Amino acid sequence: MKTYWPKKEDIERRWYLIDAKGKVLGRIATKIAELLMGKGKTTYTPSVDGGDFVVVVNAKDIVLTGKKWKQKTYYWHTGYPGGFRSVTAEKLRTEKPEEILWQAVYGMLPKNKLRDHRINRLKIYSTNEHPHIAQQPVLLNL
Repeated sequence: MKTYWPKKEDIERRWYLIDAKGKVLGRIATKIAELLMGKGKTTYTPSVDGGDFVVVVNAKDIVLTGKKWKQKTYYWHTGYPGGFRSVTAEKLRTEKPEEILWQAVYGMLPKNKLRDHRINRLKIYSTNEHPHIAQQPVLLNL
């Protein structure tokens, strides 16, 4: 029995288009994380970055269940003394709607050195238009 290790030139990356309008944040984020990691491919290896590109449109129309728009809070620190900051999901939706989905997907990716390479293949747009027509992304219905 031999173990298969995909080579860099053997990896074929596809482009997928996902419409997030009316979709629940956690459900869509798990599917995007799987595509970025390449878990659905037969050549999946945890230590090899063999995932695909994902283009998400209509990120401003994503859905959070319950009272999460008012209760969910995003935290970060600026690095300066007293630099602890926070913002609710409702406010973040008006300012940067792409950030909500980006944070959810980033948190679902494995915490290793491949994480930044995988998240760079995620393209999120708040409207229905995107500049990746030339790549001919395949529309995924979730």
